[in-house]
Amino acid sequence: MRFEIRGDVTVPGDKSITHRALMLAAAAEGESRLSGLLPGEDCRSTAAVLRALGCDVPEPPADASAVVVRGRGMDGWRAPSASLDCGNSGTTARLMMGLLASRPFSAVLTGDASLRTRPMRRITAPLAEMGAGFRELAAADRLPVEVRGGGLRGIDYASPKASAQIKSAVLLAGFGAGVPVSVTEPVLSRDHTERMLASLGAPLRSETSGDGARAVLEAWDGRVGGFELRVPGDPSSAAFLAALALLADGGELRVRGVCANPTRTGFFSIVRRMMGLVAWERGRAEGGEPVSDLVVRPSRLRGVEVAPREVPGAIDEVPVLVALAARAEGETRITGAGELRVKESDRIAVLVDALRAIGGEAEELPDGLVVRGSDRPLRGRVVTHGDHRIAMAFGVLAALPGNEIEIDDRACAAVSFPGFWEMIAELAGGGRGE
Repeated sequence: MRFEIRGDVTVPGDKSITHRALMLAAAAEGESRLSGLLPGEDCRSTAAVLRALGCDVPEPPADASAVVVRGRGMDGWRAPSASLDCGNSGTTARLMMGLLASRPFSAVLTGDASLRTRPMRRITAPLAEMGAGFRELAAADRLPVEVRGGGLRGIDYASPKASAQIKSAVLLAGFGAGVPVSVTEPVLSRDHTERMLASLGAPLRSETSGDGARAVLEAWDGRVGGFELRVPGDPSSAAFLAALALLADGGELRVRGVCANPTRTGFFSIVRRMMGLVAWERGRAEGGEPVSDLVVRPSRLRGVEVAPREVPGAIDEVPVLVALAARAEGETRITGAGELRVKESDRIAVLVDALRAIGGEAEELPDGLVVRGSDRPLRGRVVTHGDHRIAMAFGVLAALPGNEIEIDDRACAAVSFPGFWEMIAELAGGGRGE
């Protein structure tokens, strides 16, 4: 049976940009009109936290239609009457720590059982150097954490790792307090915060040198007016559809309006080295972000070595990269990815266990994994540990003819890609022919 994928589709709005758009619209003075927001559970958590602070932030609509956020400036934020529940969203917790550090009141951030296992001192340490206070209310280095904000001073922070969340927390604290801050990281992590702040008039510049990448926000009053923004499609979501098209026997898939920010396209660069046929077309700029159509064709993939310097630009796509590696010719080795151990799950261990459970070959490394590809049928049950990207990565393999894979928790995909299963079923269902 020949398996062809043909389609012209869109994916939900970018999760990273949605979080930041909601936060900065709530911090602005005046009305902001936002469209294309991701209606996933993580972004709903951000909207709920902002409402608990007195901000007029609607729920991101299921159809991604435009909403209006009526900002009153950060001086209009008020102390919450209860703990701020970030759900499963590390981005919500960590970026809100930065904003709350600039506010002259106390607030407690918490989350679900999974989020309460993830480290937070990487965020609280630089913010404490700026003058914010933190109290860990349960386990060390974990939520719930009380934030006591106000009275911040500037900082020139050297981050030990390339992390958009560390960088963004510091930049947003400087933004809210009106103090100068800079963050240097070993390599450039995703830069949506810098791009969005600069597009709103913030005196921000980015520099690169032999020491790494540096973002500098000068002192200013931190006031921004309302703005209009359409959120582009999420390249991390597009990666799953691209993987299905790459593993097909024929056809072509076009994903329209995808964010093509260079700090987010590392997965596609790696796929090209695997001899994958992926291309960006019809490039344009929207809201300070490059946007393009992604075109993918079936490919005979080869295993590659993914170096540590490549990982920051593909950190969220490693699960689907592993799915491709399971069907590539030869061995794929990924190193320098220790950060995966503190995501929604220990993704290194979970990926290795899941591949072995369905008959794949994988070996766990301290900071990554090795996958040996094959074309034999994959059969078995995948335990996702509630991790949306694990569920979707193995959902791609489950859609291929000849494989019989059960996903234990399909619902968790809604965290970042509502409608994923329906879209995969539609593409795969239309691809089976003689």
